[in-house]
Amino acid sequence: MRHGVDTGLFQQTAHSPSYFELTRHMGEGTRELVDFCIPCNPYFPTPDMFNTLAKNLESVLKFYPSDATKIANQLSHVLRLNPATIAMSNGSTELITWMDHLWIHDSVAIPIPTFGRWTDQPMENSKRVDMFLLQESDNFELDIDAYIKFIRTRGSRVAVLCNPNNPDGGYLPRREIVRFMDELADLDLVVIDESFIDFVEVERNPSVAAEASIRPNVVVLKSLGKNFGLHGIRFGYLVANPGLAGKMRRTLPKWNLNSLAESVVFMLKEHAEEYHESLQLLSRDRYRMGMELSRLPEMTVFSSQANFLLAKLAPGIDGGELRDFLVQRHQVLIRECGNKLGMSSQFVRLVVRPEQDVARLVEGIRDFSKSRWSDHTDHQVPSLIMHSA
Repeated sequence: MRHGVDTGLFQQTAHSPSYFELTRHMGEGTRELVDFCIPCNPYFPTPDMFNTLAKNLESVLKFYPSDATKIANQLSHVLRLNPATIAMSNGSTELITWMDHLWIHDSVAIPIPTFGRWTDQPMENSKRVDMFLLQESDNFELDIDAYIKFIRTRGSRVAVLCNPNNPDGGYLPRREIVRFMDELADLDLVVIDESFIDFVEVERNPSVAAEASIRPNVVVLKSLGKNFGLHGIRFGYLVANPGLAGKMRRTLPKWNLNSLAESVVFMLKEHAEEYHESLQLLSRDRYRMGMELSRLPEMTVFSSQANFLLAKLAPGIDGGELRDFLVQRHQVLIRECGNKLGMSSQFVRLVVRPEQDVARLVEGIRDFSKSRWSDHTDHQVPSLIMHSA
């Protein structure tokens, strides 16, 4: 028996329902759900890597992992970073939670729109969140000097900056981020969230992780799940000076990483070339997808350096309505941004995917427009006849 996707799940969360929630009740006869919602790398891990993981799955699931220190030491070796400057976690949101508990005592500044946990987490603990609104008229680009002035005016004690930003994919040059950190050296903490930094192509070495490790109040956040296409494993890490990184390591549980995450970390070194190839393929797809979507009259696409594109829908099109239509009729999942602070339901975020998936997305959007036009025509025909008479 065929079942549709339960669109009511979208009303139950401030973020997006999981892939498993949405597909749990899909019966035989429905196409596999194509996910344009969760920002994942579609080209990594490679099929060979998945085969290796599958062969070792029994032992991976059966035995305890190594402690986080040993896994972090291996990661630091792969990344060529000092292990004393790294703390690994069960997903970057775990680190956001602990940063809030450890270092955000009074107030935090954050540009919006952005990743929701940066605003939600401190507000849940009664901290003051100073929100710096990015303007659509400026293509959501962040003016560093205006943001610094805002922080000073508000008296914020912690400042967060996501680079590239989510959901618009806006990127600031490395030199600007370094200047931002230095201008705010007196704050309790400065956080640079680089969850999507590996997807940047306009600058050769965009990360400021090395600079963070020698500054007194800076933390750089990384999300391996997004880069490596493995959200289900849940692993991320931070880079900071040994004092800050050490405090985070002592706070986190000793065995906070699972065996599957450990297996992937120890595979990374021998698959570095395939990973870099995956980033090149994704960059190609981002360009092609942006061009394809820009041809649609239904949306305006913003420039991005992340693995997703922000699009504004044409007047009269509601993102929630489009989302529900696509997931029900075409089994295509998109991220409608109406529940993001600083956005409205006229915006959608679309993850970069290969050409064949984009073709299915475009087909669905055109089908949506056709159905709306048909409904509109059906309702308008009598009045049009009367008007012409």
